[in-house]
Amino acid sequence: MRRILLWMARSRLLKRWLPRIWFVRRATRRFMPGETMEEALDAAEFFRPHKIGVLFTHLGENLANLAEADAVAKHYHTLLDRIGARGLDAEISVKPTQLGLDLDREATLEHLSGLADHAAQGNGLLWLDMEGSAYTDATLDLYRSLKEAHQNVGVCLQAYLRRTTADVHALLLLKPAIRLVKGAYDEPAEIAFRRREEVSFAYQSLCVLMLPAAAAGDLRLGMGTHDTALIERVAAHAAGLGIEKDAFEIEMLYGIRQNEQLRLAAEGYRVMALIAYGEAWYPWYMRRLAERPANVWFALRQIVG
Repeated sequence: MRRILLWMARSRLLKRWLPRIWFVRRATRRFMPGETMEEALDAAEFFRPHKIGVLFTHLGENLANLAEADAVAKHYHTLLDRIGARGLDAEISVKPTQLGLDLDREATLEHLSGLADHAAQGNGLLWLDMEGSAYTDATLDLYRSLKEAHQNVGVCLQAYLRRTTADVHALLLLKPAIRLVKGAYDEPAEIAFRRREEVSFAYQSLCVLMLPAAAAGDLRLGMGTHDTALIERVAAHAAGLGIEKDAFEIEMLYGIRQNEQLRLAAEGYRVMALIAYGEAWYPWYMRRLAERPANVWFALRQIVG
């Protein structure tokens, strides 16, 4: 099932016609509140009274020209203004290829630098999403360049890549912000763990590695996972070390295990909800289904619900 879903995510033909079908669009309600900025902002209001922060991402990747990248940057600047106007506890996360990384590295860095400056006005971070393994080095290079002039930047790392432990060790020297996810691309076994048990073990090991730095204030650690059993194991390890619950964050997608988000926040953990929106949702949506194929049944329920 996972391989089929990842193949569907890459298919240009399916990307072109599946999003036009009404019941496919309806199924996406499981993971995203809508396609517009205002729909995303309205959805964020639910989390305000629960003291849950929000991470916004405007979907899109691998743009064809720099004019599109300019428009994306302008969109994010508008979003930051709207976050400030509403007084939301919210940050943004962007894909480097959505800002032109395939076309012009320096133009991408300039856009990211401008967004980091803007985010800093609201005391927020600019997060760099991680894409397929072909972009890992380039994304980390962008992150290091941004850190030279901006402290308010974070980067996403993928636990299923065999290289990630070495990447964490290197990044810890920068006192970084790291959002750790399991990984949702179809990577070969030579560079990535493919069995669920291996990925979960790698994820837990990486969290254990980073917890002391998080507790010391030298790292902002975000656990981007819906695996509550894994979260509980990491939390138990932290408690055993005398590390407070608010030393790290738990980050989950909008609409996924919402009751768990509320429970964890009520128990004193720092929780963030990732709200994705935009018209270019198809490949992102298929990768979310592939992360946990059981989500397919939840999506089908949205069609008939």
